[in-house]
Amino acid sequence: MEKSCSLLIHFDKGNPAMANEIKESLEGNDVERKIDALKKAIMLLLNGDTLPQLFITIVRYVLPSEDHTIQKLLLLYLEIVEKTDSKGKVLPEMILICQNLRNNLQHPNEYIRGVTLRFLSRLNESELIEPLVPSVLANLEHRHPYIRRNAILAVMAIYKLPQGEQLLVDAPEMIEKALATEQDLSAKRNAFLMLFNCAQERAIGYLIQNLDAVPKWGDLLQMVVLELIRKVCRSNPAEKGKYIKIIISLLNSSSTAVMYECAATLVSLSSAPTAIRAAGNTYCQLLLSQSDNNVKLIVLDRLQELKVSHREVMVDMIMDVLRALSSPNLDIRRKTLDIALELITPRNIDEVVMTLKKEVVKTQSGESEKDGEYRQMLVQAIHSCAVKFPEVASTVVHLLMEFLGDSNVASAMDVVLFVREIIETNPKLRVSIIARLLDTFYQIRASRVCSCALWIIGEYCLSLSEVENGISTINQCLGELPFYTVAEDAEGLATIKSQPANAITVSSRRPAILADGTYATQSAASEIAVATHAMIPGSAAATGNLRSILLTGDFFLGAVIACTLTKLILRLEEVQPSGVAVNKAAAEALLIMVSTLRLGQSSVLPHPIDDDSYDRISLCIRILTCPDNFFKKVWLQSCRESFMNMLADKQIRETEESKAKAQVLHAQPDDLIDFRLLKSRKGMSQLELEDQVEDDLKRATGEFVKDGGSMNKLNRILQLTGFSDPVYAEAYVTVHQYDIVLDVTVINRTKDTLQNLCLELATMGDLKLVERPQNYTLAPESSKEIKANIKVSSTETGVIFGNIVYETTSVLDRNVVVLNDIHIDIMDYISPATCPDVAFRNMWAEFEWENKVAVNTTIQDEKEFLTHIVNSTNMKCLAPPSAMDGDCGFLAANLYAKSVFGEDALVNVSVEKQPDSKLSGYIRIRSKTQGIALSLGDKITLKQKG
Repeated sequence: MEKSCSLLIHFDKGNPAMANEIKESLEGNDVERKIDALKKAIMLLLNGDTLPQLFITIVRYVLPSEDHTIQKLLLLYLEIVEKTDSKGKVLPEMILICQNLRNNLQHPNEYIRGVTLRFLSRLNESELIEPLVPSVLANLEHRHPYIRRNAILAVMAIYKLPQGEQLLVDAPEMIEKALATEQDLSAKRNAFLMLFNCAQERAIGYLIQNLDAVPKWGDLLQMVVLELIRKVCRSNPAEKGKYIKIIISLLNSSSTAVMYECAATLVSLSSAPTAIRAAGNTYCQLLLSQSDNNVKLIVLDRLQELKVSHREVMVDMIMDVLRALSSPNLDIRRKTLDIALELITPRNIDEVVMTLKKEVVKTQSGESEKDGEYRQMLVQAIHSCAVKFPEVASTVVHLLMEFLGDSNVASAMDVVLFVREIIETNPKLRVSIIARLLDTFYQIRASRVCSCALWIIGEYCLSLSEVENGISTINQCLGELPFYTVAEDAEGLATIKSQPANAITVSSRRPAILADGTYATQSAASEIAVATHAMIPGSAAATGNLRSILLTGDFFLGAVIACTLTKLILRLEEVQPSGVAVNKAAAEALLIMVSTLRLGQSSVLPHPIDDDSYDRISLCIRILTCPDNFFKKVWLQSCRESFMNMLADKQIRETEESKAKAQVLHAQPDDLIDFRLLKSRKGMSQLELEDQVEDDLKRATGEFVKDGGSMNKLNRILQLTGFSDPVYAEAYVTVHQYDIVLDVTVINRTKDTLQNLCLELATMGDLKLVERPQNYTLAPESSKEIKANIKVSSTETGVIFGNIVYETTSVLDRNVVVLNDIHIDIMDYISPATCPDVAFRNMWAEFEWENKVAVNTTIQDEKEFLTHIVNSTNMKCLAPPSAMDGDCGFLAANLYAKSVFGEDALVNVSVEKQPDSKLSGYIRIRSKTQGIALSLGDKITLKQKG
């Protein structure tokens, strides 16, 4: 809307009313018809119609009405009707309404007086207001508070007008007197607000005189006081010491809104540890006392900001923050854990881990359906704690190992990954972890968890008893051999032929993306826990978990079993002096491997063994039948070394990321530094001293210095018209989280005055113009700044296009200058982010939108091409630099980014160097929404050539 309005009325545009019909209804005596006609007239006015013939009718037939609804609609009509001519002078007929307004201001009914005063606060014509000033001032002393509070607002609005100080010379003094005697909270708040806006010194004086009474004032007045304090302290920082005391006194207010504003004001004004601690305690108090989840999330955001800038103060509040875990909402729990994990120190690690252990135990009750997801979050948090402080690992690892058989596969997977890392980084726990793992191995029901657990058994069973127990555990979980009989093979073949629709759906195969970015064929059975109904006929009696999973067609697990048995047999050769026992164990292992291959080639299962698994098991058979010292070294030493290198590389990357996040501050050589030891401390409180110390430190470290980034601003200026056009226009585009602001500079390059110049904009994509810019008159060779706001609703490339339309005195027709299109780049909305490999693969399998882009580039080096794609797409490469070492002519990597709307963008780059040195391959983009997939694909297609 081009004109402001304080009331919105529903209007059916399908049947626009005619002016004659409205006029007839207004002239009649039916009140309901008059109300309906007034509403229609108001809506027509808002839609651009002028309706000049209605004004006299309304003055004659509507002004005298005593009906409250009619009077309210009348004031709304008077607010939006055009009251001035083209030269800005008040229309003569407007004088007719002054007497009616004066009568309303003296009306015996309080409601009529109040709404009229509210109308006057939105009136901008001084000629109409001047005769009404005495009546407005008389209402300041009315007995009813509703009238007094609206009279004060009317006085403030009149005083703010260009000629307001002449109309109300002593308004601040009158309001100050009214404030001293006023008892109504809302009226008192309005009076203080008037002084705050129009006579700030008087407002400060009143505040200083009533310092002790501020905590007893109502929340409405306290909020205005806080706003005044913020304004004063920004303009005069030296005075903020005495005001901070007021803020701290208001932290104990009974109003939660005041408490929140106090804490926010305190943080913005002071860096003193006492002030920050008080604000943090207030946030923690709100976090626990408020039941609304949105409020909790907002408070957690504030605590997150505090943690970034004042971590040393927030460390003491970590246990208060963790109390928010009592909320059942997963978003609140996740954000709470994120904050707490960055506040861990050697002093509080034991308390934090104890709290997390209690929360893990609570999830065993199964009362909530989201317990599994919450347990996964807790396991990841404990994992992070144990990595930072290895000494706590011994207190949690055995508790977590109870969840290896969890029905929530993601949670169980996190546990086994935690165990894998702890057993490597804490050698003292190796024996106890292996013993516990072998005891609980039979409980594991998920293929992926079994695979990781088997790898741990194969790598860390070192003594004779451990190796023998490991082999025995695997044999027990596999059950008796063979996996099927000839009769079952024939029966299974007949079943498959006769009932193809009843094939086991859980064993269907599909492409999966691995941690290194490559594709592999993976059974869907690896994603879920095994159910008994998924087993083939004759296997129901087999209770072994490995047997159950293997009989669903998961031959990847079969390959892992073969590798684990191979490692255990090779190690048994080193620790077992008896060659007979070694040969016996090797023969049993070979029988298991051969049985697995036979199962894969039989018709018992709906699909045969995949080539990768077949080759892997065959390799294991070859190593056991033809021992070789080189292979033995590779299997028993090199695997462990690779894992150690992976952990070391992960630690280095995390250290580098934490250093990058740290704020680098600089101070100029000639910056002024105050020496606090030379300052006078007379009359200063401890808080004021702390605040001055913190300010000095910030000034010394350059925290007050802000980089203007003028070069970046120049890069964001877009030329909209040509230099030869009569109107030159350029735009500075500012992209915020949910909106785009266009600052358009329009220059009249002609010798004529341009009238009714209007910037007409339209959008394409998920962009929406918030409001239409108004018309302007531009003098010869003058310029005008025009702002336009555009709302963004999703991460998608959008286009803004439009025209500049204007009229000149010499030409009757309207002139149009077509503007250059403004393309909103998706890069403004996505930022690099990190994501665990497991989460990336889960999202890759879940997201349905995929965009496949063929590689077409002049770049001939794979790593250079990957770096170019990463820089062009503003994404983060999840593959560690060590994985990119070497030159094999092939490269696969995963990229990840997150949008400001919380959307995930996944990219997989797979390229290969051809004999002619050209690169070929594909770049796959996946996301939950179509917009990101298409926009990123377009961006990559545009930028990939180099």
